[in-house]
Amino acid sequence: MKKNKRVQDYDFWYDFLRYYVDCVLKLSYRKIRYVGRERIPTDGAVIYAPNHTNTLMDALVILAMDHQPKVFVARADIFRNPKIAKILSWLKMMPIMRARDGYDEIKKNQETFDRAVSVLRDRVPFCIFPEGRHQAKFSSLPLSKGIFRIAFQAQEQMPDMPLYIVPIGIRYGSFFRFRSTARVQIGEPINVREYIAQHGNRSQAEQMIEMKDILAERMQQSIFYIPNDENYYAVYEICAATVKQQAKLHRKPKQNKLDAHFEANNITCHQIEQLKEQEPEKAKQLLQLGAEASAIRRSKRISLASVSVRFPILSRILKTLFVILTLPYCAPVSILTLPIKGLCAFLFTKFKDKAFYNSVRFLVNLVIWPLLMIIYSIVAYCLLPWYWALPLTLALLPAPIVAHEVWRLLRLFGSDIRLIADSNLRAKYRQIRQIMFNK
Repeated sequence: MKKNKRVQDYDFWYDFLRYYVDCVLKLSYRKIRYVGRERIPTDGAVIYAPNHTNTLMDALVILAMDHQPKVFVARADIFRNPKIAKILSWLKMMPIMRARDGYDEIKKNQETFDRAVSVLRDRVPFCIFPEGRHQAKFSSLPLSKGIFRIAFQAQEQMPDMPLYIVPIGIRYGSFFRFRSTARVQIGEPINVREYIAQHGNRSQAEQMIEMKDILAERMQQSIFYIPNDENYYAVYEICAATVKQQAKLHRKPKQNKLDAHFEANNITCHQIEQLKEQEPEKAKQLLQLGAEASAIRRSKRISLASVSVRFPILSRILKTLFVILTLPYCAPVSILTLPIKGLCAFLFTKFKDKAFYNSVRFLVNLVIWPLLMIIYSIVAYCLLPWYWALPLTLALLPAPIVAHEVWRLLRLFGSDIRLIADSNLRAKYRQIRQIMFNK
């Protein structure tokens, strides 16, 4: 790498490897859906402002929105090792200090701000997570000032170019489960130049405070938002218990399933807030049921997927048939993918925060599976004629995904059985649905 090469400059190997990384990312989820990409401005510089819930996966999901290069910021402590810092720079990442690092360290952010302005001047999208840290919840955290300082400084140095802050909401089907779903919604952009012109009678500090409120509101509108208070888990449980009925009631013609569930969950949250205002005793009863159901379900290791399934009997029959049909293939490939599972299990012990688990799985599959495929292919061609070795090698390519899906269905099957056996828990879900739908 050239000494004076800037983080936003084109790099052949980075661009080439992007295809592989994006492909592995898409295989890491059953479905990734992007909503509102037409809202991304094309007439100026763009700062992406996503919520932060799932560590590295958040950045990768934003990166895969298109093949255009993007520059990210990450917490400064991971840049302390010079070799790692060089790799991170090649990956188009820059360090940023946080309030917890201390005032003296925060002053070092000016260099990052200057580099960010250079990135934006070249119209390369710049991505910063304004919450400053991740939280594996369907909620939000207070926004930091860094994104606004960068935006105002960049706009001051680029008076002839509009600058936009684009709120983005990422909603995962599960924060911790591999091969879940991801829905990315692009919110209404904030035109920084236009905003400054309209509020020129206010100080920059006042403008930043108001813009922070605007961005926070637009980010919340782009996510499945539950207030992060003492009722969070109760509300989440109620949403899961009613999502299928809500989606059926409010689903628009030809609406995507992820979109329908997104809207259904937000409708449920809104109805609960209304119930608190209009019938507080009824709301108290509902939230109590939600809290009790959540505690029981977690203690019995019952998945929310079992709770929210629309046709439970048919679902369980189909799961069983799929497992039976794929067992002759799944059994041997599960053994061949044990090195991946074993390495992931070992690495999980190094992280107290489960939000890192999917990032670990992604990186292990990204690096280890190609190496294993090379080893298995060499063994196959050494032991078998090429006309047997070739199809065997091709059959092994999707092994990690197929093996994971079968084990996922087996896990859900066990979860379904535990739910069927718990009449008390099922009764609580019936009561929740009766209150929500006035039945």
